[in-house]
Amino acid sequence: MRAPDFWWDQKPDFRATALAPLAALYGAIAARRMARRGVAVDAPVICIGNFVAGGAGKTPTALEAARVLRQLGERPFFLSRGYGARSANRTPLRVDFERHNSTQVGDEPLLLALQAPTIVCTDRIAGAQACVRAGASVIVMDDGLQNPALLKDLAIAVIDAGAGVGNGLCIPAGPLRAPLEAQFSHIDAVMLIGQNSSFGPGQDVAESARDHAIPALTGVLAPDPEQAADFLGRRVVAFAGIGRPEKFFDTLRSAGAVLTASHAFADHHVYSKTELERLRAEAKSTGALLVTTAKDHARLASSGMGSPRDISVLDVTLVPDEPSDFADLLAQGLARARRR
Repeated sequence: MRAPDFWWDQKPDFRATALAPLAALYGAIAARRMARRGVAVDAPVICIGNFVAGGAGKTPTALEAARVLRQLGERPFFLSRGYGARSANRTPLRVDFERHNSTQVGDEPLLLALQAPTIVCTDRIAGAQACVRAGASVIVMDDGLQNPALLKDLAIAVIDAGAGVGNGLCIPAGPLRAPLEAQFSHIDAVMLIGQNSSFGPGQDVAESARDHAIPALTGVLAPDPEQAADFLGRRVVAFAGIGRPEKFFDTLRSAGAVLTASHAFADHHVYSKTELERLRAEAKSTGALLVTTAKDHARLASSGMGSPRDISVLDVTLVPDEPSDFADLLAQGLARARRR
């Protein structure tokens, strides 16, 4: 499913207002659940989550965190619940890009596994314990901010600056996974990605973080310059099944690509053979490249519907505005964890 457009209005409209009582109930349950104390494991746990349903840049942030942790001499493991897999992985499974596909483990774990050992499990305690047994010196959770199972030594909320928290209401009236105030009490920092730092109705991200004595880091999702150069002046048909496909289309335009068409699908969308044939035919008829995201490409590569080599990829990485601040945040989180 795609998030309803009215979620992202700056003020609640009539639909959000009608759903507000359900949202209040959902939010109260979520806040009470978040207040439970998690179980500690024998390795620091760093959680990269977000306040809202949908994409915000969590996976690029988790990948950058693992890169920095390796520079600090750590052996990071990723832990994911494997969202997008057709069946839940209730026992820990170590992801093998060559052997597993997105229907088995989800698309994001496939990308994570290319960078560091990755374990998927819907039972986060069992998954974390499996990471420790396999030799992890630190565990990086991709998502799971609202899940109370594990004790988190460092929790970073990733925020899409262009979307903020939408209308500021909880699901189903808005995009929040829990009331904003309840979530702020469980995080150690925010990572604001992109421009237009509108944070719900009339609030600014950095100001809200300061009010809670929480550091607000900033960064951008940027493509590799050499890869981006391949799209300069090229006609492309773009498609994406991510949280906010428009961000991907804007990145292509900023790289100088000429979008003859753009097709947005729901996050984690599983493409059918008919959809791919239609996209390929459209690109061929207009003399354009067919381009998608790294996450979509990973899903296609493991779909068993033929090679996606005719589909180009524009990947992005998180580039913190102040890399040393991000590294210091991670180092301080590790130090706190090892003092407990």
